[in-house]
Amino acid sequence: MQYISTRNLRFVLNEVLDLNRIRSFEQHEAFDNEATEMALDAAKQLSDQYLFPFYREMDKKKAYYKDGEVHVLPEVGESMRAMGAAGWLSAAWPYDANGQQMPTVILNAAGLIFQAANGNMAAYSFLTTGAANLILTFGSDQLKATYLEKMAAGEWQGTMALTEPQAGSSLSDITTTYELLEDGSYSIKGQKIYISGGDHNSTENVVHLLLARQKGGPKGMKGVSLFVVPKHLPVDGELVDNHVTTAGIYGKMGQKGYVAAHLMYGEQGETKGYLVGEEFRGLNCMFQMMNEARIGTGIMAAASASAAYYASLQYAKERPQGRHPGNKDVNAPQVIIAEHADVRRMLLFQKAVVEGSVDLLLQCSLYEDISKISQDEEERERAHLLTELLTPIAKSFPSEYGNESVSIGMQVLGGAGYTDDFPLEQIFRDIRVNSIYEGTTTIHGLDLLGRKMMMKGGKPVQLLTEEIQKTLAPALANETTKGMAENLAKGLGSVQQVMGHLMGLAQSEDPKVFLADATIFLDYFSLHVIGWLWLREALAADKALPDADGTDEENFYKSKIQTARFYFNYIFSRTAAHKRTLLNTERITLETGGDLLV
Repeated sequence: MQYISTRNLRFVLNEVLDLNRIRSFEQHEAFDNEATEMALDAAKQLSDQYLFPFYREMDKKKAYYKDGEVHVLPEVGESMRAMGAAGWLSAAWPYDANGQQMPTVILNAAGLIFQAANGNMAAYSFLTTGAANLILTFGSDQLKATYLEKMAAGEWQGTMALTEPQAGSSLSDITTTYELLEDGSYSIKGQKIYISGGDHNSTENVVHLLLARQKGGPKGMKGVSLFVVPKHLPVDGELVDNHVTTAGIYGKMGQKGYVAAHLMYGEQGETKGYLVGEEFRGLNCMFQMMNEARIGTGIMAAASASAAYYASLQYAKERPQGRHPGNKDVNAPQVIIAEHADVRRMLLFQKAVVEGSVDLLLQCSLYEDISKISQDEEERERAHLLTELLTPIAKSFPSEYGNESVSIGMQVLGGAGYTDDFPLEQIFRDIRVNSIYEGTTTIHGLDLLGRKMMMKGGKPVQLLTEEIQKTLAPALANETTKGMAENLAKGLGSVQQVMGHLMGLAQSEDPKVFLADATIFLDYFSLHVIGWLWLREALAADKALPDADGTDEENFYKSKIQTARFYFNYIFSRTAAHKRTLLNTERITLETGGDLLV
């Protein structure tokens, strides 16, 4: 069964994005077209063998906790080690760290393949990569020598241990403490909850990247530092208990094969941790992994929506039901449901969300690459600011619209979609958490409107507008895309009007008035960003169409243009309602006291 379009990945990488800019840098010159093709092919082959076959099984044979041990499918460890052996867990690392110096944009294209095949299983591996990246960037030589080889090989699990019962997004309220020991390590005491990959029997060790507060230190983030806290301490080639105790795992709506653990540190003996980076700079270091994880969450969501789309599409092309309106002849054969206009509407919605999200995520990945390695300071800052602005959207749009997309996919199947005979009901349960992972949608709405839109006097928005104008100019001169371009241009004018109104609120009223509808603004602004990307794809497809090689290629490009038209007519049109809400001067949510919520 198909779960992702590698043809679409190649289209975005080769025909929409400018990968030649990345290949012009010495660090990435090895990743020419041939190397990129080989990387995507290798990702697909590994996914077909180690990931996709176990997606449904991970749900039916869910992770469980018994007698102090967390049990998962043995294939979890096998997939991690296969990923490690193939070099995927350290692919982005420099050559001198035994990496391949793979550009983020290519690595994340492969990540979409892995996550679409089996997001529950792939998450274990790439969570480990995120933790290892922190050690590589900020860790001492001793920490690197002790942990990186095993993590890169997929033999040891890595985690991000942040959340506590009283501190989720509000990390300044964490209470897990640390104090210096005579041997230079630190004693860690406290608890962490909802820790993804936090413990399981398919790995020999778990390496937690953990935030803790100096015992007796100042409140807020000033006293918080970052530590490596392994489940087992590597001592003279042996693994020794570090007294990290698993209190249990959480029963979840979905992702039942992907563990979320409740962990205790220092409750049954001394738990040792090792400082990563500078003391009291823990959150600054952790932001690297958090930002990676936000893009990663968007990838997981887009990939899940992709798997659901192709399952829906296959069903719609095979399931006969009914006849076209106006045909009353009961002796006439039934038509497949893909022939019905409303089923096509649902499939086009799924396709528009999936492929728009893929473009967004790969564009952000390209900006991230440029921001890290360009020798041009102005280019580097430009890419950094665009990444900052788009990250809340890259996390939230695929998550929120992915939820809706998979729900619509279930509707394509009708009653069959609600049964476990088909994967839609599992994907529907699995994808829901992405709106919560790495900051809820509300948090990202506050981040976008309250911080990113006004960063450096609004420079990121100015830079994004310049990027959009580069697409609008040729699109307005092209008959195929002119109508869509006019629609987007009008929308951008409305964005300026809305921002003017909101900035007036920010200057004249309580900040809570300005931010009351930040989540609505996030969706409103996101729809314009995705509109830009779909317009860009339509332009690229129209350019390539005359030289399409064969019927399949011709249909691929025509489908791109048709889906872009659908996006502007059926999804982008939601911006009008959002505009009315954002310009409304009533204070309904602020004026609704708790006594009225009865």
